[in-house]
Amino acid sequence: MNIVILDGHAINPGDLSWDALREFGSLDVFDRTTEDLIVPRAREAEALLTTRVTLSRQTLVQLKRLRYIGEMFTGFDEIDLKAAREMNVPVTNVPIYGTASVAQLVFALLLEHCHHVALHSAATHAGEWSRSPDFSFWKTSLIELQGKTMGIIGFGRIGRKVGEIAVAMGMSVIAAGGGPPSDIPDWPGFQWCDVDELFAVADVISLHCPLLPQTRGMINAASLSRMKRSAFLVNAARGPLIVEQDLADALNDGQLAGAAVDVLSDEPPKLDNPLLHARNCLVTPHIAWATKEARTRLIETVVANLRAFIEGHPVNVVN
Repeated sequence: MNIVILDGHAINPGDLSWDALREFGSLDVFDRTTEDLIVPRAREAEALLTTRVTLSRQTLVQLKRLRYIGEMFTGFDEIDLKAAREMNVPVTNVPIYGTASVAQLVFALLLEHCHHVALHSAATHAGEWSRSPDFSFWKTSLIELQGKTMGIIGFGRIGRKVGEIAVAMGMSVIAAGGGPPSDIPDWPGFQWCDVDELFAVADVISLHCPLLPQTRGMINAASLSRMKRSAFLVNAARGPLIVEQDLADALNDGQLAGAAVDVLSDEPPKLDNPLLHARNCLVTPHIAWATKEARTRLIETVVANLRAFIEGHPVNVVN
């Protein structure tokens, strides 16, 4: 089997191995592939692996040998699933790999807002503690999370992991988005609520819902106006859940205490993205999923998906 990876660098910049795929045949790995290079590079591919390269109908019909497409992330918006299905080409994805890593970053971002660790470390290195007349000093208000309410919009695997951590830190948890499934843990202080109540009650709102027509732009001027002025917003889900100008305006006007986003509407962002210039807004470059442990699990699933296809019982098929 001829296997081609179109954009392997984001997943494996060199600290992991693709060798497990070589047991299935020849392997060509490209760090990045622009639209004009897809067909020349994939013309002989029987299995095509990608993360964010757009595979349109126009492109797919030119790949006459193609038998399989492996999406190496969870989302598969960039692949024309209907065209692939008409060509009898299954498309698989990687549904589970980064739950713990994403939840971990949520709290890294939140705790930075609570303690401003980078600010205080920089001040200490600059000599401010050495010059202080007191044994302790702080440059900002510090916040304890115990007793606060974590509001989670989207209570799937990642949302639940965030809730578990919040409970361990002494927070109450409220969740919106979908009905309560039967395996929801019986947490003291946990309750379901509607989205409007969540906006009004939560001290922290963490987004973990998929990007759907009904969730696109759900964080906007109207919803932000219902939040507490002392509240924080965290988004480690999808950038377009937020109307970015509305969030920037709310932050600059002091309508909420702060925000932290690991995803933006355009990635990489334009330099004039309003959140890059908003007050009290942490922005990280879509790294929640990217721990070495999570990327290792991702590649292992990519390999398992292809093996299952070759053995005649494909799994994680999305078309």
